[in-house]
Amino acid sequence: MTELSMTRENTIRAFLDEAGWGDAKRSPLAGDASTRRYERLKGPKGAAVLMDWPRAPEAPVPSGQLSYSQIAHLAVDCRPFVAVGDYLRGLGLAAPEIFARDLDNGLLLLEDLGDELYGPAIDAGAGPSGATLDEMYRAAIEVLIALQAGDAPESLPVGDGTSHDVPHFDDGIFRAEIDILLDWYFPVVLKREADSGLRGEYHAIWTGLRPLIDLGPRTLYLRDFHSPNMLWLPSGQGAARVGLIDFQDALIGSRAYDLVSVLQDARKDVPVEREQAMLAFYVERAKSDLPGFDEAEFRAAYAALGAQRALRLIGLWPRLLKRDNKPHYMAHMPRTLGYLHRNLSHPALAPLKTWLDAHVLAGLSV
Repeated sequence: MTELSMTRENTIRAFLDEAGWGDAKRSPLAGDASTRRYERLKGPKGAAVLMDWPRAPEAPVPSGQLSYSQIAHLAVDCRPFVAVGDYLRGLGLAAPEIFARDLDNGLLLLEDLGDELYGPAIDAGAGPSGATLDEMYRAAIEVLIALQAGDAPESLPVGDGTSHDVPHFDDGIFRAEIDILLDWYFPVVLKREADSGLRGEYHAIWTGLRPLIDLGPRTLYLRDFHSPNMLWLPSGQGAARVGLIDFQDALIGSRAYDLVSVLQDARKDVPVEREQAMLAFYVERAKSDLPGFDEAEFRAAYAALGAQRALRLIGLWPRLLKRDNKPHYMAHMPRTLGYLHRNLSHPALAPLKTWLDAHVLAGLSV
């Protein structure tokens, strides 16, 4: 163990001792692609989860430029997690309770929501504790209805006298995400660069489509609302049957974003029949519970965001292959292309479909 890691371990032990969890047994939990690390604790007080999130230095970028995490408004410490989590619990949603916190050192002691992730249930074709997949998807949609029924909060208290200003889905994020296709799918998969002419055409098409994404009232959306970050809580009621564990990067933007994330899950197959049935269920609930809901506007936003998200992922998988030496992500490519084709069937996306058919999708089958 290095001196730095020993210092960090001593900080963690002091935090757990002060919180009354110093005697708990600690075991690692699967983490994610960030600098966050998790441990499960079991002891006299029961079970809990330690989130260890030291603030990492920004990757170097040329002078005067922003890093991708800055452009995309990604959280760099645990404060947004605390602020958004408190807000979600205030809505009656099942974000983990925070038992203890040391914000300066990036340490949180969280409620343990268990292990019943949506992903294995989708693989098995049935949910845990007797739940059906349709029941689980409907509960996920209830989460979105509860989240979207309120105003979009511009600022949320952190609990230490400071606040977290919630970022918007702005043009910087939008442009950075659509460029991933051009920057990585073209050279890695198509074996050619996207020249300035192609880039100009592609950006012009998306400039025309961007108003579709902005249709309808704004909401807080969780951004990573899909199977790896959702747990089934059979003892809960309604929307509180869905445990939420990844929401620190939440943005203000379209009501359609999170629904696209869960119904066009990048890592799990969602048959078109289930997607359409759950989309219809959302529309039914939205018409009764969400002010200002317009079905035609929403379906156009859903298709545009679905296409934008799919194209970002179609560029992301080759980037993970080439830059990060993670070839297993390419297994998601056929599924992602399938989702893209579903979205391109919306008439409003005809210009995008024509361009993609000519420059990206020619010769590909789904």
